[in-house]
Amino acid sequence: MTRPKKRRIVGELPEVRYFKPAGVPMRDLEEITITHDELESLRLVCAEGLYQEQAAESMGISRQTLGRILAEAQSKIAKALLEGMAIRIEGADYAVPAKQHTTRGGHGRGHRRHHGE
Repeated sequence: MTRPKKRRIVGELPEVRYFKPAGVPMRDLEEITITHDELESLRLVCAEGLYQEQAAESMGISRQTLGRILAEAQSKIAKALLEGMAIRIEGADYAVPAKQHTTRGGHGRGHRRHHGE
């Protein structure tokens, strides 16, 4: 029996949650889903340049779990780019600290629980 997944801390939610290849009608595209925790792992390690240990601490998970999440995210992104797929960002069991995230309209967001793929 596996342990229940631990809620991940996500520092930022993306403003854009869907990407698709230009010039290809939606009806002709396959889609892949990237969860918020997968995107957060990419943001922290690939975009922010944190070591995996630092990124894991920021997300409230172990380094090994971060490594698995990051590898899955990288695999999905590579597949989408190489096969011309659309990318949807949604899902996962995550929390956004209210003090760290506000939308452009100034409305703060508290902890959220979302389940995805």
